[in-house]
Amino acid sequence: MRTAVYEQYGGPDVVRIAEAGVPEIGDTDVLVRVDATVVGASDGAGRSGTPRFARLFFGIARPKHPVLGSDFAGVVERVGGSVTRFVAGDRVFGTLAPISGAHAEYVNVSEHGAIVHVPEHVDQVEAVALVDGFLTALPFLRDGAQVRPGQTVLVNGASGTVGSAAVQLAKHFGATVVGVCSGSNESLVRSLGADRVIDYTCDDFTDARDEFDVVFDAVGKHSFGQARRALTPTGVYLTTVPSLAILLQAPFTRWFSRGRRAGILFTGLRSAKAKAADLALLVELVEAGALKPVIDRIVPFDDIVEAHRRVDTGHKAGSVVVAVTAARRPVPPQLRREAAS
Repeated sequence: MRTAVYEQYGGPDVVRIAEAGVPEIGDTDVLVRVDATVVGASDGAGRSGTPRFARLFFGIARPKHPVLGSDFAGVVERVGGSVTRFVAGDRVFGTLAPISGAHAEYVNVSEHGAIVHVPEHVDQVEAVALVDGFLTALPFLRDGAQVRPGQTVLVNGASGTVGSAAVQLAKHFGATVVGVCSGSNESLVRSLGADRVIDYTCDDFTDARDEFDVVFDAVGKHSFGQARRALTPTGVYLTTVPSLAILLQAPFTRWFSRGRRAGILFTGLRSAKAKAADLALLVELVEAGALKPVIDRIVPFDDIVEAHRRVDTGHKAGSVVVAVTAARRPVPPQLRREAAS
């Protein structure tokens, strides 16, 4: 099978296509032929080895996991003898996180892992575009912020993979949603359910005072200190990007503060059981029309380097999907956000 590998840290050009053996499966495993995967911010961090502390996971001197990618969607090729949930030919999607290996033509997944059936009316490309953003945004908003009706939630980076999912989820939870993005993405963010949009090139949300019950910084561009005064007296600031400051502020404000607090969750490290349950919820929300994918662009597997380049710009809207095979239905134009080249 073909895989996208990297053997040293660096820019997008360190990634290349290489041959590898098809994974062996055990008695409770499922072999999936990958139709689509995603290149996301974590893949960019792993490939570049930045920030430097990322190498504690990816490898100190050189990459220890040569194949990146966690999220996948495809078709079951074969199953182990004890598998009962899936049969050959099933369309499935899910994640390998916290391990990688999805930038390949086949992946091996436990049937008890984070893998579920793709809803009938959803394309594999659409399905894989939902995984990372949803599995990140949901725990932050549901568990970290406990978003509920009547609250006002600000999502910074509202047009990105995680941010676009967060806007839709916060709206689903009954909150008033304020999205922060560039002016060019305002219509997209409003279409996802945002009640108000702040163009960060013109206005700074941190100038607000006591306004937001939740500030979810999905792109890690503002610190707790910068956002603190924009929070209500009992508001919570959450970020997806770890730093020494937030690692100290999160426990301190949780244990000692009766007012504004800060938090961070490492969603990729959650158990496969927890992720599988959330994927089942994702299917329910998609089938109910409460959640839709946002796709920045679709890149052929042979051009995966271009996917890395797009992610490195920091200006993608939604997910950069890699089409590993040609076996997919067309994605409706309204779900795609093709950026200018």
